Amino acid sequence: MNYKQSQYLRVEQLIKDGIIFNNDPGHGVFKKKSYPFMINDNKNNLVNQYRSDVIDYFSSNRIAWWNGKLTNHPLSSQVACANHLFPIRNDKEAVLSVIKGVCPDIIDVFPILTDKHSPAYILLESVSDADHLNELSSTRGSNCTSIDALIWGVHLDGRKILFPIEWKYVESYGNDDKAKGDKGVTRLSRYTDLINNSSQLKSISHKVYYFEPFYQLMRQTLWAEQMVAHKDSETIKADDFIHIHVIPTENVDLLKKIYPCSGMVMENTWRNHLKDQSKYRIVHPKDFLSPISSLPYQELVQYLNTRYWL
Repeated sequence: MNYKQSQYLRVEQLIKDGIIFNNDPGHGVFKKKSYPFMINDNKNNLVNQYRSDVIDYFSSNRIAWWNGKLTNHPLSSQVACANHLFPIRNDKEAVLSVIKGVCPDIIDVFPILTDKHSPAYILLESVSDADHLNELSSTRGSNCTSIDALIWGVHLDGRKILFPIEWKYVESYGNDDKAKGDKGVTRLSRYTDLINNSSQLKSISHKVYYFEPFYQLMRQTLWAEQMVAHKDSETIKADDFIHIHVIPTENVDLLKKIYPCSGMVMENTWRNHLKDQSKYRIVHPKDFLSPISSLPYQELVQYLNTRYWL
């Protein structure tokens, strides 16, 4: 049994227990089929105390949900990211403690004012003010490089640091080459020069950059670099970045797969393509949120522990 299958069984049992999903009966419909582990009411996919606020946040900021609406799929990484980070986004002390767990030299975090409605210290589905990646769109959550979550802080040496966060749950990937076909030609025209001119990505071979999950990581790295390069014109003004990849260690199908494009596991593949490996951090979601366990979030931590971490 792989990690994804184990999580389906976990959710099915939680539905039977009737606590985490607000007594949702399960057997919801997903892609025209009913499954016992699928939530019936999509709102029950969100942590109870914050669900209306999350829905309002996505709506008022015109953020696209995966597949066009709040999903009833219990293994959605977009939902997992929101459930972990939305409840603390207004709490400066909590956000600072979380980011110091990744980078102890961060001494402060700033509210991110690109959220037109309810700006706070964590922004979900972040895009740049302007299109710097030749993507012709800046729609939060779809049709462009969008960062799952973003934190903005200051280093003790005075540098303002961006923390783009990519959130994974049960994802695993095949071996599709995104550089092939007509869409591949478009992708190559968009990113080739940016990769060649990157101060972080090695350009000796571009092959790996067009296979998932490295295609996502490549675009997010370029996004962060361009945010720094255009800090004079962007609302968020940063001097550097640290790319955070949140992945459950149990997801060996993602982490331990030998990727044919490199002949190595995920982390080794990606680090082998970075000039400065200190700008890339992998962390388990429980470890990422561990600093708030001593803060007034016991109910949230209990929810996350029961739903995601045990």
